[in-house]
Amino acid sequence: MPSFVTPPPLERGDKIAVIAPSSNPTTEFSDVYELGLERLREVFDLEPVEFPTVSHDDEFLLEHPEARARDIMDAFEDPDISGVIAVIGGNDQIRVLEHLDPDILRENPTRFYGYSDNTNLALYLWNLGIVSYYGPTVMAELAMDGHMFEHTVEFTERALFEESVGEIRPAGAFTDEPGDWATPELLDEPRETEPNPGWRWAGGDERAAGRLWGGCLEILDQQFLAGRYLPDETELDGTILALETSEELPESSWVAGVLRALGERGLLERFDGVLVGRPPARSHLDDRPAERRTQYRTQQRTVITEAFDRYNPTAPIVFNVDFGHTWPTTPMPIGTRVELDPGTETVRFS
Repeated sequence: MPSFVTPPPLERGDKIAVIAPSSNPTTEFSDVYELGLERLREVFDLEPVEFPTVSHDDEFLLEHPEARARDIMDAFEDPDISGVIAVIGGNDQIRVLEHLDPDILRENPTRFYGYSDNTNLALYLWNLGIVSYYGPTVMAELAMDGHMFEHTVEFTERALFEESVGEIRPAGAFTDEPGDWATPELLDEPRETEPNPGWRWAGGDERAAGRLWGGCLEILDQQFLAGRYLPDETELDGTILALETSEELPESSWVAGVLRALGERGLLERFDGVLVGRPPARSHLDDRPAERRTQYRTQQRTVITEAFDRYNPTAPIVFNVDFGHTWPTTPMPIGTRVELDPGTETVRFS
């Protein structure tokens, strides 16, 4: 396992690079994007600096993964930049990784924020021993309709300005309601929320601690299929797996199949614990009623529990953690040590 460094925290007034390492809907939904930049300035007192990829459309980015890699490296290498944040996620960032120069990133550790497709970059940085943050992004969390969730603000401030995220807790309420970005006037209207039932614990009942590794399961699946950017499997021994699914709403049978394959490969037994992000249960294309959303979340929790019951029954699992594709969000520091204590039902990053 590499020797890890947590990049220096930002200070209010610092410059933060805004890049598009995945997709870039900033032109199509400019009101949303501008709101996210405004929140960087007014809520966090940071100065966003837009890098070249933010000016390019998705077609250009698709055909020029090297340009996305150049933005990442230039942002890390720029001495005036204290942090780097992604516009949003996507689905092909894995093509960017071959264009990165690991020496540039290793010699210039900088805090990076992004999730979903940005799992690719987070795992690449993990291999270099650089801690990164699984969330937020400019257009999803910072540009939240109506107002930012207080929970998101609190834990984003920790991820931006403090040495450690520390102990985390469940948010009081949550939403997976998609925003209507095509209707700018609705940006003033908060999304519907529902009460948060809190975390659910399963698996082993002994305390577990280790470095956090993982991200979006759909992207982890791509990584395992490609097999080019994964750490040596022995480096995952004793780590804590972070796991969540996206607004693509994968069926529980697909989740079960991926975990079964990882179990048969001998990977699930390497993790000492699991943090599972609450899955979104609806999308722009599938606005399910509340009953079906509850059923979807229950089915996913069941298949994850069953997989670890079979392949690693002593690993404690924490479900419904506020990271990933529902809101509010708790930025997860990928690469930092985390302790899961089933006895006190606490999760603490060191």
